[in-house]
Amino acid sequence: MARKRCEVYEVKAEFSQQNAEELAFKEATFSHVICRGVIHHTPDTEACIREIVRVLRDNGTANIAVYYRNIFLQGWFLLKWPAKLLAKMGATLLGRGRESIYALNDVDEIVRLYDGKENPIGKSYNRKQFVGMLKPYFDIQETYLNFFPARTLPFKLPRILHKFLHRHAGFLICARVRKR
Repeated sequence: MARKRCEVYEVKAEFSQQNAEELAFKEATFSHVICRGVIHHTPDTEACIREIVRVLRDNGTANIAVYYRNIFLQGWFLLKWPAKLLAKMGATLLGRGRESIYALNDVDEIVRLYDGKENPIGKSYNRKQFVGMLKPYFDIQETYLNFFPARTLPFKLPRILHKFLHRHAGFLICARVRKR
């Protein structure tokens, strides 16, 4: 998808697939890093953050996002029964073996399965945990929530409600940071 977007927008880019815990780039290679929705799928998320720090130039910036343990995931023990009812009504996430996601009891399994049944790891973090991983290396300019997957519901959410959930119950916690 990234290659296609670069073609469409006539952007020149180099692509490489690497281990996020041990990047092949030299130290201080980049002035900005965007890492959205990747490092929560690795065994050592903090090692990935250290790699981002290593490849960033002094005073470089980054936008980093991980799965957020939002109010729905935190309260899943209360919400799993209504979720099972929604599943019977047709709530699902189609494709990649995710069809039973609303019927699951285990929050960690929901997070893992969200990106498909072949996904071996998926972790979510609360704000304190995420900020705690970033603070030793970065000045945090902003954290915000993003992405509420309304497409999984069997009914259309009113736009204003979807925007509210997107900002206040998003499934990603994002941080704009500057390397110290």
